[in-house]
Amino acid sequence: MTTVNQPLVLPPSITSKTIRVKDLDVHFLQALPSSHSSSPTTQQPLIILLHGFPELAYSWRKVMVSLSEGGYNVVAPDQRGYGRTTMLNSSGVPIESIGFNDDLTPFRIFNLVTDIVLLVEAMNYRSVAAVVGHDFGSLIAGYCALIRPDLFRSVVMMSAPFPGAPPFQTSSEKKQSSLAWPTVMKQLAELDTPRKHYTTYFSSADANADMLQSPQGLRKFLSDYFYAKSADWPKNAPHPLPAASASHLTTLPHYYIMLLEQTMPMAVRNAANEGTRPLQEWLSDEDLSFYTSEFSRTGFQGGLNWYRCMTDTKWSMDLQIFTGKRVTVPAMFLAGSKDWGVYQSPGALERMKEYVCQSMDEEDVVLLPNVGHWVQQEQSEAVVSRLLGFLEKVSKTR
Repeated sequence: MTTVNQPLVLPPSITSKTIRVKDLDVHFLQALPSSHSSSPTTQQPLIILLHGFPELAYSWRKVMVSLSEGGYNVVAPDQRGYGRTTMLNSSGVPIESIGFNDDLTPFRIFNLVTDIVLLVEAMNYRSVAAVVGHDFGSLIAGYCALIRPDLFRSVVMMSAPFPGAPPFQTSSEKKQSSLAWPTVMKQLAELDTPRKHYTTYFSSADANADMLQSPQGLRKFLSDYFYAKSADWPKNAPHPLPAASASHLTTLPHYYIMLLEQTMPMAVRNAANEGTRPLQEWLSDEDLSFYTSEFSRTGFQGGLNWYRCMTDTKWSMDLQIFTGKRVTVPAMFLAGSKDWGVYQSPGALERMKEYVCQSMDEEDVVLLPNVGHWVQQEQSEAVVSRLLGFLEKVSKTR
């Protein structure tokens, strides 16, 4: 097994554990309420926290203890392809590394949801009070609630609106849509200044090596990437886009709509030097060292394979069985006001509120002021307050 380079330093109330779940040894962080020590046989309501890219279970460290003191068993796994969760071969032997040419079947969205369902089962729970997902984890959380509303009793999507099952549009919206998404991608490449969508780049064979071996070094690349998508980068002034056309999408920063020949390290280069507030105010040097150590050990390919299964529709065909199905459990959307992720897919926020989620109240669509993409790390106290308020409201309706 690959050695662990960086010690996992956590608050005393958070423990690090591993559990076998089908073809995975799942590493997860857990925070239990202080009352658990006096009643160890009592099963507290479960909250599952799902990270995005390039993140880890560690990304939830700032909110876990406070959420647990609300009376919850709070669990954040390193998901498939990330961190200290290990994939196993058919003989149960750990897979040392994940490569671009590996079979993508395990990274299908349907399988990522199955991972979480079976994690809940392995923990001997029959229901989850809330599944909360950030960034790409928002998509997995949304599908958890869509597919298994009997198990996941509420859902919170953070930073990325949940588009629902393919084809992601109602019939009326399809008639109004002038351009299909593949056409938009083609038109981006044909602009006078040719562009590409970041998911196209993340799906390429070169992306992992580009980032892992970035000219500025992995640590500096990660600091630039985190900073560029935070509220502190002065060029982040997000707003709704009128349509999913190539010309409108060029409004997005280069970390979303990249120059055709750019790598991601090129797109965010020196971003951390362009703001007035230092990254260390919300992401300490120790935090950055941990991210750097983990991704230097594992690479990014595991997470990048998620994007490949999203951009190549053959890997999501199994989700079409849920076409037209809505999220029926109570739902919340929580993001930062300075996060372009809210608007990068034009119309997605409105579709989520008005159609995809049947029980998403207007008061539960929250954009925290002066917060960027990394909400739970940039403004953890505000996130905890909103999450606990939502869960309290949900509990009163049952």
